[in-house]
Amino acid sequence: MFNSIRGIITEKFEDTLYILSGGTEWDISVPSTDLSSLPPAGEEGRVFTWLYHREDQMRLFGFADPLRRGTFLELLKVEGIGPRGALRIMGGIGQEELEQALEAEDLARLEAVPGLGKKTAQKMILALKGKLARGPAASGTVSAYGELTEALVGMGYDRRSVAEALAAAEAALPPGIGGAEKEKALFKQAIVLLSR
Repeated sequence: MFNSIRGIITEKFEDTLYILSGGTEWDISVPSTDLSSLPPAGEEGRVFTWLYHREDQMRLFGFADPLRRGTFLELLKVEGIGPRGALRIMGGIGQEELEQALEAEDLARLEAVPGLGKKTAQKMILALKGKLARGPAASGTVSAYGELTEALVGMGYDRRSVAEALAAAEAALPPGIGGAEKEKALFKQAIVLLSR
């Protein structure tokens, strides 16, 4: 399956991106908030992707980083939110603001997102509180180890616990370790910490 597409960004629209890679121009649905994080048309960029596939439809969705893709996939788990709805929600509120609104159970802020009603906002709080939030000390670790974070979240651990475990695992690493060896050690140690 596709993890990401790297190529020349040919056009940007309100919630769509065209990217030319290996002779193929991809048409990717992207939240408007992510579009501003990606390079302008004419420059090379990398988009993290997710393929929506049904009997009658296929659509490729793209995100600026693995964290944003993870947020999209978490939103899809909320009853009543489909891919298009998740895209609209993410386009109407930034990542940090969404995390803060969920943690604070700020229903008014969530309802202010275009197309998001009270009932769906309540369902989001119930389903996602604690799953998207990152601890302040761990924010750098989450962005530095986005793929590790997504792998651990995919195993069923909540995002906040993963961020804290990765930060603790990184602090405990011996000096001089790096590259793939460091990632492997972080992954193993994070699982140990999360299993406690």
